[in-house]
Amino acid sequence: MIRSAITWFFCLWLVLPTYAQFSDIADDPESKPYLSTFQTPEFLLDSTDQWVDKTMRNLTEEQRIAQLFMVAAYSNRDEDHIKQINKLITQYHIGGLIFFQGGPVRQAKLTNAYQEKSEVPLMIAMDAEWGLSMRLDSTMEFPRQMALGAIADPSEVYEMGRVLAMQCKRLGVHVNFAPVVDINNNPNNPVINSRSFGEDKLRVAQMGMAYMKGMQDEHVVACAKHFPGHGDTDKDSHKALPVINHDSTRLHDIELYPFRELINGGLASVMVAHLQVPALEPAENTATTLSPNVVTELLQDDLKFKGLIFTDALNMKGVSQFYKPGEVDVKALLAGNDVLLFAEDVPQAIKKIKESIAEGLITQEEVDRRCRKILAAKKWVGLDKYEPIVLDNLANDLSEKEAEMVNRNLVKKSLTLLKNNKQVIPIRNLDSLKIASIAIGADSVNTFQSGLSRYAQVDHFQVSKKPQLKNLIEINDKVADYDLLIVSLHGTSQYPSRKFGVTNEAVDFLTLLAEKKPTIFSYFGNPYGLARFTGVNRLEALAMGYHDNEWYQDYMAQALFGAIPFEGKLPVSVGETFPVGTGLAEEAIGRFEYSLPEDLGINSSDLAQIDSIAWEGIRQGAYPGCQILVARKGKVLYSKNFGYHTYDKKIPVTDESIYDLASITKVAATTFSLMKLMDEGKVSLDNYLCDYLPEWVDTATYQYSEIKLRDMLAHQAGLVPWIPFYKRTLANGYPMYNYYSLVKSETYPYKVTESLYMHKDYPAQIISEILNTPLRDNRDYKYSDLGYYFLKMIVEKETGQTLDQYVLQEFYRPMGLTTTGFYPRERAPLDQIVPTENDKTFRRQLIHGDVHDPGAAMMGGVGGHAGLFSNANDLAKIMQCFMQFGHYGNEQYLSRVAVKEFTKCQFCEDDNRRGAGFDKPVRDGGGGPTCHCISYESFGHTGFTGTMAWADPTEEVVYIFLSNRVYPDASNYKLIQLNTRTRIQEVIYDAIEASKSRVEG
Repeated sequence: MIRSAITWFFCLWLVLPTYAQFSDIADDPESKPYLSTFQTPEFLLDSTDQWVDKTMRNLTEEQRIAQLFMVAAYSNRDEDHIKQINKLITQYHIGGLIFFQGGPVRQAKLTNAYQEKSEVPLMIAMDAEWGLSMRLDSTMEFPRQMALGAIADPSEVYEMGRVLAMQCKRLGVHVNFAPVVDINNNPNNPVINSRSFGEDKLRVAQMGMAYMKGMQDEHVVACAKHFPGHGDTDKDSHKALPVINHDSTRLHDIELYPFRELINGGLASVMVAHLQVPALEPAENTATTLSPNVVTELLQDDLKFKGLIFTDALNMKGVSQFYKPGEVDVKALLAGNDVLLFAEDVPQAIKKIKESIAEGLITQEEVDRRCRKILAAKKWVGLDKYEPIVLDNLANDLSEKEAEMVNRNLVKKSLTLLKNNKQVIPIRNLDSLKIASIAIGADSVNTFQSGLSRYAQVDHFQVSKKPQLKNLIEINDKVADYDLLIVSLHGTSQYPSRKFGVTNEAVDFLTLLAEKKPTIFSYFGNPYGLARFTGVNRLEALAMGYHDNEWYQDYMAQALFGAIPFEGKLPVSVGETFPVGTGLAEEAIGRFEYSLPEDLGINSSDLAQIDSIAWEGIRQGAYPGCQILVARKGKVLYSKNFGYHTYDKKIPVTDESIYDLASITKVAATTFSLMKLMDEGKVSLDNYLCDYLPEWVDTATYQYSEIKLRDMLAHQAGLVPWIPFYKRTLANGYPMYNYYSLVKSETYPYKVTESLYMHKDYPAQIISEILNTPLRDNRDYKYSDLGYYFLKMIVEKETGQTLDQYVLQEFYRPMGLTTTGFYPRERAPLDQIVPTENDKTFRRQLIHGDVHDPGAAMMGGVGGHAGLFSNANDLAKIMQCFMQFGHYGNEQYLSRVAVKEFTKCQFCEDDNRRGAGFDKPVRDGGGGPTCHCISYESFGHTGFTGTMAWADPTEEVVYIFLSNRVYPDASNYKLIQLNTRTRIQEVIYDAIEASKSRVEG
């Protein structure tokens, strides 16, 4: 709660003044607004400087010189490198290290070892512009700054700076050489480019300020670079000395603007670039790093910067080609820099500096002043109370979920919609669109394509970035019958030297497709690469993702289908077609978002016990595998698969695995239909069975005609629980062939299972058998499937369609449910469908791809009480629709009145917890399908095969558990004995309560 408040106040502090200043600019283009008033760097404000004084007294003059050096270190090099660093520490007393390539644990171990040898704690630095992963393996990668420049809210960037600072501190890093506040106004810039926030000076300053404050609020030194501005260059200063020929007016108005703002905002450090800028330093071949005019007069005197001044690496060709090691260090020091970065020869440099002091070029007092400033920074980052890095759990701490959630927010809030003809995005009309996705540069279904499939039926194709003509013809022919194409480009590059990873073949292929079919193009890469696509005018829509990684692909798929909004604005201009600031706002339309528990304030660790309970069930033989999904407030925060389809462990359970839902069919198909029919005035819960099926029940015995639909749906109509219809069709335990055939025909049209078909007249015989079964004398609550045989008939009579056709047309297809429906073999290969029982008493075979329930099987696979199949994701959408009172994905499938009527407890006063079709929690007692932590407003259903679907409007929670506990034997009740489904539900609600306690605390 405290952290949220800090973020809110920061956002208010930063954003509100900025909007006012932007308004001023519009009124007066010549004005030069500032984002802040001058603040001295915080590390210089500490008046308790005893540690600094004491340390200074203990250092010799030569050691004070050595404190100015920061040497390059690596955690992936050999012992010779380690010995060299140790020598510089122990013999020369250098002040710090900048770590480059390696791994986090190796670096931490080395840091501890180096710190142990150093008399004065070392200041450790890294280039971590987009996270520690810029230098280290196995660490988190944040978006590059150009992607951050697309985000509307700077507080998101502040949060990135904050969590990145926490990662730095955990790794023993005190200085992050970021943010880059160069204004990238040259698309061909070979070294800055996507490392910049963009080409708008105000935006660069605003985002740079947020990044800086996020880090410095956690006491990690931020470093604005590359002063005085490296954005408008066409050379890499690592390889040459770039020249910037702008005049002083332009430099002060554009390039220097972000530096000035961050300095005024309390910036702790600046890195000076290796640039030749004649307007600032007329001497030929003199880099800004080595220029007193730039480092002292401009940066310190004019801009009043008082923090640490770092050189850029002194081994870079921008300076090293002109001066030898030692000489370049002296020149950098004389120019006014405080920290000499990446010195190639420290002993020689110290020697040369001592000579300069002797010659009077610089005084020891001036060296001491800079040394004291470095020590003050060391104290501010906590090195006066140095503690070694704790190695235990380091890798996990560097990838904690809070940081991941911040990272994910950056990704989704940067997504930019550049074109959207006819409002094709978000994609709607899922029941009438035939959609294909074509991933250019992918060789298999990737995260983006898998993400698309969570929302609709999408057929996927892949092609290389340099396809052969035959490949293009083949795909072109395959997509000829599709209504909409979603094309994506992968394997891109951030670098102009590589043409941003965009091939001519990819450009031509996209143009070809867009000319023939409505096409959405999702581009994952540097925005400058879009300039290579000459046919964008032919596209229906164009969406920009700034990196080609799993999170960008995942959230792009979500945005295309309206699960999350498009909010980003282009941070740079892409030719004349898309100027800076281009970005269409497109709101979300209420489909499931896929995120982390932390997105809702829940700790992932608080849900970890779900995994343990799920695996326990597998180990105990309660089921061979399962799917579990939890959604809250419209966000799927937990979705995992465990185990296999069967105990032979050949086919693992995946997101695509389809389960027999058993009695969940009652709510997800039949009750769903009845609610809609009530909305249309065709059904009333208080009408009688004879009002709908007079041809069956008017002449029936045992008072079936007097059964109210409400009583039937609440299981208190007096129906017996179950009738084993199949037993009458067996002789000596085997199917009789007057009832069954081995092949399908007009006489035997109903498939019971593989190679077994039911006579066309037998479904009617089943209804007759029910009607000839007396109702129970006691009409109290008694669960029964039998009423749903009649309810199915009512739905089919009132709609003029079979139940399976009706729900598919009215609900499943419009909602984009690709796995939900009857007859799963018609939609999916057999290895995607999870088998159920090895039926040894009726069908004499493994039931696989056909309904498990015998009665529903004898009805041809479609029963009002069973026969529906689905995966967890699609079933969750149905429950979400119920929980949202009939609304899902910007469509109203049912009225609020209907949902409330059916989901309320119908006869609580009679000690009957049931809704109309829906199950409800047990009140004031034990037992029932749910934990006692759930609200009485909740509703759902369980299934005989080992399934559960539950929704709780009070907490906005949807919980799905799917298993095949009946495999291979339906007499296996370990799932119930272990109380697996309910215990998982308890974990969910305990996690929610814990999150509330944290907020209240």
